[in-house]
Amino acid sequence: MLTGCASLKVKETTVGEGWSNNSVNTVVFRNSALTTYKNYQFTAYYDNDGTMVLGKRKLGNSNWQVVKTAYKGNVKDAHNSISVAVDAKGYLLVSWDHHDTRLRYARGKEPLSLELGAEESMTGNEELKVTYPEFHNLPNGKMLFCYRSGASGRGNMIINSYDPVTGKWTRLQNNLLNGEESRSAYWQMRVDKQGYIHLSWVWRESWDVATNHDICYALSKDGGVSWQKSTGDEYALPITVDTAEIAWHVPQNSSLINQTSMTTDEDGNPYIATYWNSDSIPQYKVVYKNDGKWQLINTDFNKTTFTLGGGGTKNITISRPKVLINKAILYLLFRDAERGSKITLAYADIEKKVWKIKDLTEQSVGDWEPNYDTALWNGKRQLHIFSQKVTQADGEGLNSLAPQPVNILEIKNLPN
Repeated sequence: MLTGCASLKVKETTVGEGWSNNSVNTVVFRNSALTTYKNYQFTAYYDNDGTMVLGKRKLGNSNWQVVKTAYKGNVKDAHNSISVAVDAKGYLLVSWDHHDTRLRYARGKEPLSLELGAEESMTGNEELKVTYPEFHNLPNGKMLFCYRSGASGRGNMIINSYDPVTGKWTRLQNNLLNGEESRSAYWQMRVDKQGYIHLSWVWRESWDVATNHDICYALSKDGGVSWQKSTGDEYALPITVDTAEIAWHVPQNSSLINQTSMTTDEDGNPYIATYWNSDSIPQYKVVYKNDGKWQLINTDFNKTTFTLGGGGTKNITISRPKVLINKAILYLLFRDAERGSKITLAYADIEKKVWKIKDLTEQSVGDWEPNYDTALWNGKRQLHIFSQKVTQADGEGLNSLAPQPVNILEIKNLPN
C-alpha cells in the first residue's frame, strides 16, 4: 500500500545564483550535481559569467558555504556540465567543461575543502576529446571515472580507476563500448550495494538523435575489470553492437532519448528509465529484469506528440527522467510542460503499476532536468534534488534569462 502522499513536504534552501541562458547547470547526465560525504553535502554550478562555484553545508543546515573558484567553463554549450564527487578520504573531486575537448579535472587541497588545486591529468592518455564525465564511488573506497573519447556517432567509452590512498588514477578500460568508428554509446551506470556495476546504454549511429536505437545491458562484479550479460555469459571485450545484450529492442526513429537513469532493487535487479514512442507520442518507460526476464513498465503521462531529430542539446517538452526505487515502490522524477514545467514525482507499486503523480514545486523550472544526491539516497533513502529554473534553445542556442537561484529541494515523507 502506498502511504505518505498527503503528508509529503518540500524544504528548499538556496545556494546562490547561476547561469540560466541554457540548461548547462541542470542537464540530466551530470554525475553528480549534488553529493554527500558523511554529514557534509557538496554541490557545484556555473554563475552568470561562467565561473565554477562550489558549495558545501552540513546536512540539516540551511546556510551554504560558497566559494567562487578560479575556473571557468564554456557555458554557451549545455554539454559542458560540472560533475563532483568526494573520495574515501573526504577530498572533493571536480571535472567540468567538456564537449570533445581536453580533460579538465581538479582535487580539493584538503579533506572537505572547497579550495581546489591545479588542474591535473588522470592517466595522460585519451584525454584530448572528452565528453560526459562521470564519477562513481565504489563501496571499497575506490572510484570510477567514465567518459566518452571521440565524438557523437564515433566515440568509445573510457573507464579510469581511482585509488584514494595514493590519489592516483589508472586506466581500467580503454574502449569498453566500442563504436567501431561508426557509432557511439550513450550510457548510464549504477553501483549497487554489493559493489556490482550495472551499465545500460543506447547506440547512436550518427550525430543525429533520431538514430538512437536499442537499450543494452552489461554487469561487472569485479569493479569494472570483466563484464557479463544478465544471463551470466561473459562478454569478450570490447562490447560492440553485434555482441551487446539487448534488454529491449527499440528501432531507430522512435524518438528514443539518450542518457537517462538506472537503479537497482534490493536484490540487485536493474531498472532502466528512458522514453520513446511506441506510436506517435513518446512516453516514459522502465525496462527491468525480474524472474530472469526483461520486462517493461509503460506510462501514459505525456499527451504531446513530438519527434526527436537533429543534433545538439534539444528543447523538449518533457525532461529526461531519473528513476529511484525503495522496496516495492518505483519513483520517476521529471519535468513536463503539460504540468507547467514543474518538478514532478510519479510513483507506483511495482507489482500493481498504478501511477500517482505529485508536483514538488509550485512554479515552473523552465527546461530543468533532474539530478539528485545519489549518495544520500543510497545511504539514508533521503531525496535531495538539485533545482534551478533554466531555459534551453534547440540545438545549442541561447535564450536570455536573468541569473536564477540554485536551490536544493529536500523531500520529506516520501510516498512509500
